[in-house]
This record gives sequence, C-alpha cells and structure tokens, in this order.
Amino acid sequence: MRRFLVLTLFVMALFTQGCASYYSHSAMFPAENSRGEPRQVRLTWQTAEYPGWWLRSNQSTPIRLETQCSERVWRLRDASHEGAGNCGEGIAACGEPGKDLSFPKKVPATAHTRCMAVNPSEPGARIADIDGKLELAVSCMPKTVSVGQGDEKRNIDYLRASSVPYTVYVRKAPRGALRARVPEFDDGVCDAE
Repeated sequence: MRRFLVLTLFVMALFTQGCASYYSHSAMFPAENSRGEPRQVRLTWQTAEYPGWWLRSNQSTPIRLETQCSERVWRLRDASHEGAGNCGEGIAACGEPGKDLSFPKKVPATAHTRCMAVNPSEPGARIADIDGKLELAVSCMPKTVSVGQGDEKRNIDYLRASSVPYTVYVRKAPRGALRARVPEFDDGVCDAE
C-alpha cells in the first residue's frame, strides 16, 4: 500500500509540476510611425514549451507590440487566448472604434477590423509556434496621433501601416537568463521632440 501511495504521489507531482521549458521572446527593429518619424518598435512575449510526449500543447502570452515614444500598446492574440477578438483567424489584433482607421481607405475601424497580424498567410498560426522570424502586417493607422492638451498631451501613434509585411527577427532565450532581458527604448529621442 505504501509503495502504491508513493508511486501515486510521484506521478501526480510529475503531471502537476509539468515538464515545460520557459522562454522569453523579443524583437526590436527600426521603422516609421504613421507620421513618418523614425522609431524603434518592440515585440515581446513568453512561452511554455512542453516535450512532444506531454499531454499539453505549448502555450504563450499574447504578443505585446510597442512603438518608441508612444503610450499605445497592441496585444496580438491567437485562438488559444481569451479575448482573441473577431477580426480573423491566426495571430491578430483588432482595431478600436474611434481610435483606428483602416489603411489605405481610411475607413473607421470596428472591433472586427484586423489592424495587425503576424504571419498573415498562415490562418492557423499560433504564437507558441513562432521560431526565429515572423512577418508583421499592419493595416491600420491612428485616427489621431495624440490625446490631451498642453502638458497633458500623450502620444498614441504607432507603427506605420504598409501593404508589405515587415520581416522581424526574434530573439529567444530561457526565461530569467541575462540575454532574455527586454531591449530598452532610448527615451532621449522622445524628450528631444
């Protein structure tokens, strides 16, 4: 009986702890915002990767996309995430009514407008499967690039829309490793404007 109990506890510990390897993913690349100003764009996310024999699929957080000097943060999700939205299959971020315009027609975006997509030619794409590089399609532009007035003015501009997807090379590192640190923006560029 004792041997059975020890074996049961061992098996339960194995399955509840999991055998995942945890990784941080990041990319930073130069591009222009919708006003044509040179900016750095940063993408970050995390994954939990399980061995092939494990019962669970690899998991990820949404991709966080930030543009230097802007407070606007985009979150791209796939079908495995809550709140994935209804703007198409694959990895995408939907527009926000009142904040975004579709490109190039400049029609007001709805909650069903696909403003950003990763690997858009792969409708079943998942963030957990991205390895090495990705294609980022941007098909919206901000309705306005700032909100507020005077000292309260805040920049909400973001990566310029393009008919050709951006090719982005991604760095992957074990979570907690020194090389897993998220690249920092140079805020001096923003202060100078």
